[in-house]
Amino acid sequence: MSELYELSEPASAKTRVVVIGGGYAGTMAANHLRLREDVDITLVNPRPQFVQRIRLHQLAAGTGAATADYGTLLGEGIRLVVDTATHIDAPARQVSLASGGVLNYDYLIYAVGSTGATPVAVPGAAEYAFHLAELEGAQRLRYTLADLPPAATITVVGGGLTGIEAAGELGEQGWPVTLVCGGILGPSLSGPGRRSVAKQLRKLGVNVLESATVTEVRWDSVVLGDGAVMPSEATVWTAGFGVPDLATRSGLRTDALGRLLTDETLTSITDYRIVAAGDAAAPSNQPLRMSCQAAIPLAAQAANTVLARIAGTAPAPLNQAFTGQCISVGRSYGTIQLARTDDTPVNFYVGGRVAAALKDLVCKGTVWGLRKEAAKPGWYRWLKGGNRPARLGSDEQVAVP
Repeated sequence: MSELYELSEPASAKTRVVVIGGGYAGTMAANHLRLREDVDITLVNPRPQFVQRIRLHQLAAGTGAATADYGTLLGEGIRLVVDTATHIDAPARQVSLASGGVLNYDYLIYAVGSTGATPVAVPGAAEYAFHLAELEGAQRLRYTLADLPPAATITVVGGGLTGIEAAGELGEQGWPVTLVCGGILGPSLSGPGRRSVAKQLRKLGVNVLESATVTEVRWDSVVLGDGAVMPSEATVWTAGFGVPDLATRSGLRTDALGRLLTDETLTSITDYRIVAAGDAAAPSNQPLRMSCQAAIPLAAQAANTVLARIAGTAPAPLNQAFTGQCISVGRSYGTIQLARTDDTPVNFYVGGRVAAALKDLVCKGTVWGLRKEAAKPGWYRWLKGGNRPARLGSDEQVAVP
């Protein structure tokens, strides 16, 4: 059982590892580090509960829960600090917290995840749109929907997987939903997979606008690119993701989005004692698709990099592959889009109730896997053999003393 960590660091000869972020990546990394008994592990997270991000659309629609107790997810001895990291002082090996506390580390795993991207160029989006990238946004949407009449119109902006799942979940609950894609529906899917999703959205009464864009969000409507004003009592913005700016603010090298730049061992090119995992990592400046499918294997490999450095051995390069994408379109229908190991889709999918059941098993399996790793560190295995793009140049390698 893990314990809440009060900022009184133990006097210990153990190697101190701080993990920033308690999502899928951070939780897996912390548990995997327990392969060595001489590692003191601290997990920093702003919330006292684990958020199942892949279920936030269910929470918003009132069809499911999206949190879990860290006490069941973290292995023995891992200290949980419920706080927000505000600065990383790499030379001093310290993490400053919003509460005023400071954590010292020997190694740091940067697993801050991703957030919803609010476009500053779209008036009203920050003030009036709801986001499903974080727990608080999903809760706020849920509370708002509870106060709206049943015939209230809802607009979902963004035709990616999050937008599809949100539109399907809300449409199945009887809400009049319009999905504004900004381009094609499901751009990461194959043609057959896209048609499977579109067919079910139509059955649920979701109005899909593939070529339309939203140029303004108002409290009761949205303005489309052609100037048309469409009623919208609740607007859900799922178009694009960003990452917290902690690395940038801390003077660490990042990509254009703010993800921590690393080499192929997930080691920061700024400081070899900082290792990244999950959505906020950019290995060789070629980040993987933001997803728990990518984040969890990245986390195990990031932990292995730290463990290798503690042992004085060379860390292994990144090696993982994708299998596909699981999309729920309401509770009773889903689409499983199969993919090559490099994450490009193939023209084959599984649809219908079987796919819906498989998607739910995947959601349950992610949490089950974290619990299993907590009970038996090193249990977790991942698919390997995915193709990797071009590496960083020779001038961007990590210098390790």
